[in-house]
Formats: sequence, structure tokens, C-alpha cells
Amino acid sequence: MRNVIIALVLLMATPVMAQEARRIVVNGHGVVETVPDMATVSMGVVSEAKTADVAMADNSDAVAAVLKQLAGAGIESRDIQTNNLSLSPRWDNRSSSVSGQPKINGFIATNTVSVRVRDLAQLGGVLDAVVQNGANSFNGLSFGLQDKAPAQNEARVAAIKDAMAKAQLYATAAGVELGDVVSISDGAVRSVGPVMMEADMMRSMAVPVAQGELSVTADVTVVFGIAD
Repeated sequence: MRNVIIALVLLMATPVMAQEARRIVVNGHGVVETVPDMATVSMGVVSEAKTADVAMADNSDAVAAVLKQLAGAGIESRDIQTNNLSLSPRWDNRSSSVSGQPKINGFIATNTVSVRVRDLAQLGGVLDAVVQNGANSFNGLSFGLQDKAPAQNEARVAAIKDAMAKAQLYATAAGVELGDVVSISDGAVRSVGPVMMEADMMRSMAVPVAQGELSVTADVTVVFGIAD
């Protein structure tokens, strides 16, 4: 009796398993090229002095001048954020005693801020102005979009179309008819864009910057049935 029950279960499960196997699973990739309308700059001030208090005081004065220049250029306070504030000793490479213990011969104060520039026409001038007013450290520049949703949605639509085209290609090649969509899994959405800047930024003319284009990409996984 037990063997009969097991056999009946297997017979009932086989069509279901076969039906589950009749699937076409594809990954779709969509790309949208768009012009950025915002830039984020990581900049700061590095100050050195014999004592910690002087290093911090000099650094604070320089950063205050940079922030004042940014405000004068129309950068709002909400677009300026401190990323790093540190004070560290500067060690003398020479031995200070017979035991060879290093000696502190000064201090280094660092203050790094992240700045969003929403008017790209001002970007070169803003960079040049802050350099002339104390900023001596640049840690990177990236371009982006103030409203990412439209480009991201366009990339998602392109990814779905790509997945449907692939599925139809595979179905035709396999000699079967493509069925309905069974499921859609949303994947990663990314924005990637090159940054071009001239190396010498310490000059009186505005820093030249090429904004280029952003590539907004989206990936999806779509499962299709196979029509009977």
C-alpha cells in the first residue's frame, strides 16, 4: 500500500515538475546616455605647524575662507558637508636618541569637505576660486543627476525590451513558442561617467572641466513560460 501511495505521488508531481521546467530565463541590460546636471567635489585644506593648536587654527582659518568663497559663489549650506577632520603628528625620520625612538617635529591638520555644485556652468570658476582661497587638497570629482528617476526608469524599460528580444530569439532558435512573462526580478541600477580635468589647477584662469555624459544602466531577470 505504501508503494502505491508513493507511485501516485510521483505520477501527480511529474507534470508539475515538467511544467516548471518549461521556462526561458534571460537577463536584460539597458543603457541610457544622459548629460549630468550636478557635480560633487571632494576638497579640503591640509595645514602643518610646529604645534597642534597652531596647525588647527591655521586650518580653521583657511577652511573658513574656502566656505566663505563657496557661499559667495552661490553654493547653499545644504550642499556642503564635512567628510573628515583630523589632527596627526608629523614624525622626524631621524633618531632622537640612542634608542632610535622617533620624534614629533610638528602636526598636520586636515579638513575635507564634500561640495555639490548644482550649476555646472559655475564649476570651473568655483574650483579656481577655492584654490586661490586656501584649498590645497582635491580628492575627486564626480558628475551626477539631481533627479535620477527618469533616466533610471528609461534604462529599466530598455532592459525589459532587451530581455524580451533575447527570449524571443532563444524561443525561435529552439523551435518553441514564447509564452507569458512568469516573473521579473529588478537588478542593479548604476550611473557611470568619465571625468576629465587638466592636472594643473593652480592657475589664475578657471579650472577647465569636461562634464561628458553619464551612462545609466539597469539589469533585470525575466522568466518566460513556453507556450504549449
